[in-house]
Amino acid sequence: MSMSTGVPGANPLRLEFPQSLAVYDDYAAAQKTVDFLADNQFPVQHLMIVGTDLKRVERITGRLTTGRVALGGVLSGLWLGLFVGLIFSFFVDENVLAMILSTVALGAVFGVIWALLGYALTRGRRDFSSITQVVATRYEVLVEHKVAAQARELLAKLPGALPNPFE
Repeated sequence: MSMSTGVPGANPLRLEFPQSLAVYDDYAAAQKTVDFLADNQFPVQHLMIVGTDLKRVERITGRLTTGRVALGGVLSGLWLGLFVGLIFSFFVDENVLAMILSTVALGAVFGVIWALLGYALTRGRRDFSSITQVVATRYEVLVEHKVAAQARELLAKLPGALPNPFE
């Protein structure tokens, strides 16, 4: 069952009878195609860029030590304690500063204990910190069937915009 993007309540991430317009190896090329079509007065609301062939990339940012884990726990606990203290301050009239300082201190203690406990449970299996991102390896520009011919005609004017999707 296909839903039109113009129907109220329809899924905005869906096209009516989509067709592949072009496939690219990077997002910038797909974005350039859509931008070119927009510059040429094409109704771009009939387009969609879909990232496919997802992969997980993990960048190692450093080595974990007990000290680094403890410091991270203290800092995250401080923020949590400050947040809780500020919330409590709305409901307390006297000695607000002391109450905020006590929640910050308790947050720091809780944060360091929780972080060190989590680190100890890994038993050395993960002695590094990292950041993780899911990225696509291919980007396909889809177009609604009713304007596909118009899109292909316009893209023929942009050199290299219509790569062979079967390569």
